[in-house]
Order: sequence, then C-alpha cells, then structure tokens
Amino acid sequence: MISYKQIPFRNQQHPNAKFDLIRLEQFFQRQDLDHRPDQTHLVEFYILLFIEEGQGQHTIDFTDYDCRKGSLLSIRKDQLHKFVHSDSLKGALLLFTDEFLISYLEKQEFQKSLQLFNELLGVPKIQLSESAFEEIAAIVQRIENEYFNIRDDHSLNIIRSELHILITKLYRIKSQQRKMVVERRYLSEFIHLQSLVEQKVTTTRSVKEYAQMMGCSTKTLNNITKSIINKTAKAFIGEICIKQIKRLLINTSLSVKEIAYTSGFEEVPNFYKYFKHHSQTTPEQFRAAFR
Repeated sequence: MISYKQIPFRNQQHPNAKFDLIRLEQFFQRQDLDHRPDQTHLVEFYILLFIEEGQGQHTIDFTDYDCRKGSLLSIRKDQLHKFVHSDSLKGALLLFTDEFLISYLEKQEFQKSLQLFNELLGVPKIQLSESAFEEIAAIVQRIENEYFNIRDDHSLNIIRSELHILITKLYRIKSQQRKMVVERRYLSEFIHLQSLVEQKVTTTRSVKEYAQMMGCSTKTLNNITKSIINKTAKAFIGEICIKQIKRLLINTSLSVKEIAYTSGFEEVPNFYKYFKHHSQTTPEQFRAAFR
C-alpha cells in the first residue's frame, strides 16, 4: 500500500484558479491541509519556492537542499518532496498547473518553460545574486499584489504573464550559471525519451525497445542521452528505474519481493543485483536508512 500522499491542485483562496500563492510563514501555520507538509508527498502541480529571509532545508527526491535568502527551488509535477519546518523562513510558494500556462503559451514556449523544472536538465535549486534577488522579488511582489489586492477580471491573465516572465528570467539565470542544459541538439528528443521511460520503465528497461518507440537506432538513442547528460541510454534508463524503486522502498509498505515484481523484475535475485549495482547498498539497507 502506498503511504505517501498524492496532492492534487486545490486552491482554497480562489477555487476556480489554476494558480495559487501562499506565504511560506503562513503555510507552516495552516490547519486546513489534508497532509503533513513535513512528510514526503507527491504533488500533481508545479511549485516555485522563493526564500526571502531565514534559513532552513527542503527535500526533493531524496536530496536535502539548504535554503536561505535568495534560494529558489523548482519542483515539478509528479515529484516527491517535503518541507522541513523552520520558524525563521519567510518567502513565497507559487503553485500552478500546466493548464495555467499552456492555455496562454504556444506549445514550443510552454515546453521550454517546463524545462526549468526538469531535474535531469538542471539542478532544482539556484542561489540568486543580490541584484537577481531584487529583480525576482519585484516580480513576486507584483504577482502577490495582483492576486491578493487587485483581484479583478484581468488579474489572472496578468499573473500568467508575470509568471512567464519569472520563469524565463530564472531560465536565463540557470543558463548563465551553467546549471541547465539549453538549446542543445537532441534536447526535444531527450525530453520525449524521458517521458517514455518514466511511463514504461516498469515494463521494459531495454534500450532496443525504447529506440523502436522513438523510431530510431540504438546508436542514435545513445547519442541523444550522451549529448544531453553525458550518459549512455542504458545508464539513463537505469537511473530512472532506481529512482522509482527508491520511491517504493521509502514510501510504501510493499515487501522487497513485491517491489521487485512491481518494478518489472521476474527474478528477485536479479532485482537485488540490479539495485546494489546502481545504489551500492541493498534494498533493505536503503529502506532502513529512511526509517
């Protein structure tokens, strides 16, 4: 049985909006949540976490990130994360669905915007310089004012435009800091492959089968992954497979044997060998480390 919560997008302030903004210092005090933010949960929407003051941590897919003034974290849809409560942290949570952006942007621009949230193309956290912090803070303040104070028939359209500007500026900052893959050959093919593997890795880990799905040769598939993340297609598929196994180990009560079968392994010993090769530990040891 899966124990982590899958959190759909629910806007309690404006029920019909596909965007929400929550002050971080108020978020920790909310009593109306149906989950504990400090326990691992999966979100069905996108989050930008902007830290204005204080110090703390945030966990995204098994990695802890230190946060302080100027830290900005991007969390993508269907990603596991948890908050680490801190009374000193102040900032803003910007939450939105893909529908909120896609209704406004052309397909190509929409896909480029979502690259900001792809942890395989860039690190989830960036640390803003003082000038960049002031620039981003001004955009967030304009969004906040439009959302809470003005709130007329034009507000959501203006917020959508401001959010697109914000994402584009963050995209630029990550690019300048060399913390993101941008404008490289095979980028769109890689994103397509990533989507396929995330959907089908429990049924196949075969490079040949993914090449057939992509309509290319295994050589081209390796060129795609090497060009973007400097890894073979086999290694890339393995990384995604292991990440999904780790999610099951940490966040479900399934036995290791059940997880092996759920993950597409017909023989449990092969599952153990595969996991240890990629993680340098056994499934039981990994699970125990998070208990």
